[in-house]
Amino acid sequence: MNFLDELITNPGITKALPVALMETLQMVGISGVFTLAIGLPLGVFMHASGPGGVRPMPATNRVVSIIVNITRSIPFAILMVALIPLSRFITGSSIGPIAACVPLTIGTVPFFARLVESALRDVDSGKIDAALVMGSTRMQIIRKVLVPEAMPGLAAALTTTLVTLVGYSAMAGITGGGGLGRLAYNYGFQRFDTAVMIVTIVIMVLLVQGIQWAGDAAVRRVDHRNAASARPGKVRRPEPDTAVGI
Repeated sequence: MNFLDELITNPGITKALPVALMETLQMVGISGVFTLAIGLPLGVFMHASGPGGVRPMPATNRVVSIIVNITRSIPFAILMVALIPLSRFITGSSIGPIAACVPLTIGTVPFFARLVESALRDVDSGKIDAALVMGSTRMQIIRKVLVPEAMPGLAAALTTTLVTLVGYSAMAGITGGGGLGRLAYNYGFQRFDTAVMIVTIVIMVLLVQGIQWAGDAAVRRVDHRNAASARPGKVRRPEPDTAVGI
């Protein structure tokens, strides 16, 4: 009962925790929307302009790939500090959840774009060839063949990216972004408040599990291959043997 009483009377939980949770959801939600809006077209372009794509552009694809690889190679903690001037220029502030969305988006867009490119690469090339034979344009192939066929992989890629954003948001909180990361650092670490640290970890785990559960459900929903295999087919009864033995 002492631990429960401490939870109820702890201001870090009763007052600071709801605000920190909303800030984390705000960072993940806003960054997730911008990551999807930027990373999906970027990943489609990287696949379409790559070798064997519907519109090969070797030089442009090489330049974009280098930029993506450079951004992915920078640790997020360093990237966030380096982008403080950009965050201040875009949002008018260098601290807070809104300002943290700038490095969060820039840090996850290349990661998501690579996952999109990988999902599109797994689409059966025979379907693309069939669309070309029927006279489909490049844009029609992308919109009606590539993206619909890769939807399970794209949903899984978005789920993985959102889970990564939850972890990044915790690091952003330590450097002034707010959210559960700042709560765990200010109360759990600096004030040696074990109760706040435990509750914060539990909430982070539940948040990640919720995102993963929703993502897995979305993958099953958009995967038409599993739906087709699970659809009960018409069983043909064997015809009676009419042959007369001698």
